[in-house]
Amino acid sequence: MGRTVPTYRVALERMAQQWSDFRRALRKGDREAFESLIRSARMHASAATYAVSLDPTESALLSMLLEHEKELIRLREALDGGGKRNDRDECDEGDGGRPG
Repeated sequence: MGRTVPTYRVALERMAQQWSDFRRALRKGDREAFESLIRSARMHASAATYAVSLDPTESALLSMLLEHEKELIRLREALDGGGKRNDRDECDEGDGGRPG
């Protein structure tokens, strides 16, 4: 019989456990940020399970990046007064896409 592949949730908890020494060595503020990253990975466990990646670390990191991107979008929108913008809004189309 073959070995069973652990679920993403089990693999993620195992990763978090493996990283516990690293976590303990962090300063308090960094530790809070690290815990936030782990929570981000847990938030997308259903999608990661559905994706069936052979390496659950990839799914965890992608989940963390997704949460960071959502926060960046939220902050950009707050800075712009809620309006949508993209990098091209700051570029003159006649100059080859360079800002300014």
